Amino acid sequence: MTAFRLNVMLALVLLALVAAGLWLGETRLGMEGFRLAFADPASAQGQIVWSIRAPRTLAAAVVGAALGLAGAVMQGLLRNPLADPGVLGVSGGAGLGAALAISSGLGAVAGAVEGAALVAALLTGATLTALAARFREPETLILFGVALSAFTGALTSLVFNFSPSPVTLAEVFSWLLGSVANRDWSDIGRELLPMTVGAGLCVYAAQGLVMLSLGEEAAAVSGLPMARLRAAAVAGASLLTGAAVAMAGIVGFVGLAAPHLVRAGAGADPGRVLAPSALAGASLLVAADLAARLIPTDLELKLGVVTALFGAPLFAMIAWRAARSWRG
Repeated sequence: MTAFRLNVMLALVLLALVAAGLWLGETRLGMEGFRLAFADPASAQGQIVWSIRAPRTLAAAVVGAALGLAGAVMQGLLRNPLADPGVLGVSGGAGLGAALAISSGLGAVAGAVEGAALVAALLTGATLTALAARFREPETLILFGVALSAFTGALTSLVFNFSPSPVTLAEVFSWLLGSVANRDWSDIGRELLPMTVGAGLCVYAAQGLVMLSLGEEAAAVSGLPMARLRAAAVAGASLLTGAAVAMAGIVGFVGLAAPHLVRAGAGADPGRVLAPSALAGASLLVAADLAARLIPTDLELKLGVVTALFGAPLFAMIAWRAARSWRG
């Protein structure tokens, strides 16, 4: 399968899931209600579709695309199939920023929690970008990322420990579990700029990822500015991850699984995996959000819980198939 055909197929799957996200929900619309929502956006059906379901579905698609693209870049940069957007500690840094904002009483201020999460992610990403420009060994970057992740995780635990009230503790915990419920158009608009910049940096770094797939020696003699391309890859993935966490909280497995789902069709070229990974990530998260809405529970499941429940078995299946191919 060519990369173009794969992208078209994934785009059609995403469009079908987005349509389902607009149609399905707790309130049943039926075909007539769905038609009325398009004919009269000011109607009750139109408000349900365009004010509630559309921004929620688009937020899931945008966040999933950002995580899928960041995961593909991380796996190409670190040459590690287990790398994901959280491996360098950016997700943990964003979660810490949000936890500090909520515990400080800023949860009632529109955009404050999201802004704090993005700022914390950018600070973490800036640290990693500087390290990526200084050290070319992927193992070094992974170790620094693990250290940052552990440190931000410890600080987030301190926020839990010193939380001023059980209500605040519950708010922090709920946010960290991830969700795109109650997102509106302004939430999406705030994060589109950093996501767009991050995606641009990832596309710029793609040629460096291709050379790295041939080995450090080939990359060193390629004539490409590899230090700059490494830094661009880390900065781009950090921006994408930080903006995604700022919009939806911490959502696991999407950035890890999406590149693996498309790699067989896209080929071994890390540059060709980027676009399909973004589309696959968007489809995975829209599907997960649909599941969170439709699974009959007293309280709606959090998005991070759904992705873990379905993502872990999915990734185990991918790992099993990969192990069989290695043995063969």
